[in-house]
Order: sequence, then C-alpha cells, then structure tokens
Amino acid sequence: MATKKCLVKTMLMSILTVGTMMSFTACSSEDDLLMTAKNSEAMNTNQFVAAERTVLVYLAGKNNLSKSLQTNLEQMKAGSRRIGNNTLLVFVRRDIQGEKPWLARISNGELKDSVSLDDMGIATSNMQACNPELMEQVMKYAYSHYPASDYGLVLGGHSTGWLIDQEPLDTRAFGVDNGDGYTYSTRNRKWINVPTLALVLERVPHLKFIFADCCNFMCLETMYELRHATDYIIGSPAEIPAEGAPYEQIIPALFEKSTFCSSIIDIYHRSQNGELPLSAVKTSAIDQLASATRYALDIVQTKTGSGYADTKGLIHYGYSASSIDFHQEYNLFYDAGDFFRSQLSESDYQLWKHALDEAVVEKRFAKQWRTCMTWRYTYSDFEMTEERYHGVSMYIPQDANTEYGRYYAQNNEDIKQLKWYQSVGW
Repeated sequence: MATKKCLVKTMLMSILTVGTMMSFTACSSEDDLLMTAKNSEAMNTNQFVAAERTVLVYLAGKNNLSKSLQTNLEQMKAGSRRIGNNTLLVFVRRDIQGEKPWLARISNGELKDSVSLDDMGIATSNMQACNPELMEQVMKYAYSHYPASDYGLVLGGHSTGWLIDQEPLDTRAFGVDNGDGYTYSTRNRKWINVPTLALVLERVPHLKFIFADCCNFMCLETMYELRHATDYIIGSPAEIPAEGAPYEQIIPALFEKSTFCSSIIDIYHRSQNGELPLSAVKTSAIDQLASATRYALDIVQTKTGSGYADTKGLIHYGYSASSIDFHQEYNLFYDAGDFFRSQLSESDYQLWKHALDEAVVEKRFAKQWRTCMTWRYTYSDFEMTEERYHGVSMYIPQDANTEYGRYYAQNNEDIKQLKWYQSVGW
C-alpha cells in the first residue's frame, strides 16, 4: 500500500511540473489568435475601436447596497481620468423609484453614451440584474460595441460564494436583486447560482480577469466553476465592506497590462488598513490543483475512516446567516490550506501547497475583517495567522447526524451540484 501511495505521489509531482511548464508556454499564441479573430469580426461590422482593454463594472444594486452605488459611481468617474487608451463601462441596477437598468461609458470624469435595455434591444419583463438572460445580453452588447484587445469584468453586489439558491435561505450565490414592487420575501429576492454564472460568462468574450467586489467569492468551488471563462479571479474569501472597493484608485489599476492583480489587491488592502484578506487566482492552474486536492482528500478520508474530518479550530470565513440559533460549530468556507495543514503529513501538505501556490498568484493577509456579525462571537474559535492563511476557502462536508449537523444537511447536498465536488471526489 505504501509503495502505491509513493507511486501516485511521484506521478502527481510530474503532472504538477509539466502543468507549470505548460502554463508559461501555451497561452501566448492562443490568445493572439483569439484577439485577431475578435478584432477582425469587429472591423467587419464597422465597430472596431482601438482600445487596449474594455472593463465592464456590473453593479447588482437593487438591494441594501443601493445607497453606496452613487458614491461608487462618483469614484469611478474620478478614476476614469487616468485610464489611457481603454474603455470603462458600467451597468447599473439600483433601488431608485422608477429607474430602469442602464449601461453607460465613463470617460474623463463623465457618464457618456447611456443606453437603456430597450436601446440595447433587450426585451424582458424580468429586469433583475441576476436574470441570466439579461446578464448575458448586457455583456454581449457591452463587449461587442466596445471591442478591445482584452476584456475585464467587475462584479459588484452581494455574494455567498458557491452556495446554491434555495428557499427559504436568503443568502445564496451572487447578485441578489429584490425585484420591482419589492417586499422582504425570498420569493422576490433572486440570485444567480455560480454554475449558471459560469454558463453566462462562457458565452461572452473570454475575460482577462474577474474582480469580484463581493463577499466570500474566493472559494475553490467558484474558481473551478469559472476557470474556462477568465484568466484570473480577484477578490476575498471573507466578507467585504458594504461600501466596496475604493474605485477612484482601483479604476486605473484595472487597466494595468500585467500588474493588475497585485495593484488591485494592494490598493484594496491599504484602503481597509490591512483588515481585509484578499487573493488572486490564475485559473489555468486550477485543474492541477484539483488533482492535488483529490490526492490529498484520499489521504484524509483514509485517515478519518468515516470520511468526515475534524474542523474545530480551523480558519473559516463565513457562517449561516439564515440560522437563528447560530452555533460556532456550524461554519462555512474553511481556509483550504489550513484544513490540509491540519490533516496531512508535512510532506503531503507541501505537495498539495505547491499546487496551490501555482494557482494563488497573490494574497494579502488580515488578522481580522469587518463583519455584519460580532467578531468575537462569530470568529473567536480560531487564531488568524499569516502562516495559516492561504487565500482561498473550501467547503468541508460534515456529518449531518451530529449535534449541529442538521445545519449541514442541505449544504452537503448542494455541494454535489458543483463540478469541484465531482472532480475532487468527496
């Protein structure tokens, strides 16, 4: 048995090494071909614009974040004065009586070329920002009318990582939209699940990056689901402040050619006085990370026998917002590296971490962060240290038959709908 394990480990190390080498050689020519095709298509329709990058800021704000959007827009206008030969677009859906969603270009401090859904040829009675059909059509319109060498996307709104939208829970997935004629009811509050978001994004031009200015986005489940839609994903595994990123400084960073990942998280991290964990993930390394995770989980499951690992004392980034009788024993979004560090031998942990380090290209540590819960109660069951922080979270299925296990039962089922679960073999 030990010989077989060593052989598997040797094969995994070979895969990681080859994967690392390929990541440096396989992208350039393919990207060049894609961009030539995109630009040729745009010129044939007389819509070609010699922009270096087009970034769409997609603001799902018809919720309790609506009041912050005007501040965000003013900051974006200020930041737009320093974006050079690039295009900044913003889609806005907010809670203003009688206002319908709109798309505009922001240039030199001003909103320009504002268009409504009707102007974009989008006919739908469901104007919620998380309506997959609307989202896809808005993005296709934006990127086709403002073509560039590459594309970026900012997702602004609420998020709870990979979690599936299920009633009566009201904190699921991305972009909650309260709907028109809103009353506080889960029947009106609509989200878009991450698998559906992935389908939408794979039908629009390939993205250089997604900057997720929303809570709990940097989880391995989401990274794996979106790996074909974008080259990089930037955000936080934890909660973010309600006012969002400091866009006056962030906007110019979105258009940096090669340093955008580090610049975005540096600026955001400083704006919160270091109290916001952040990371950037290179999606081309996610498949090899999944292979390493599958190997690591085989070891954990053999060790535990029951398949359920002890998670007490581990770093976690979320909680059950829908649970009235909250217990610290019920946690979500465990730090992926802290989990494997606690479960594996040092050599096996380092093997897994090598794959993680290929994927997590930037990370910034925070000893704590702002939360809508009481920190000393919700997050008092672990010690946050830089050594234990790995930048991404992961769901750890728990035994539903234990004292607080009933809270896990639905999530244990929901996770099975994610490709990550199917890949790593929980």
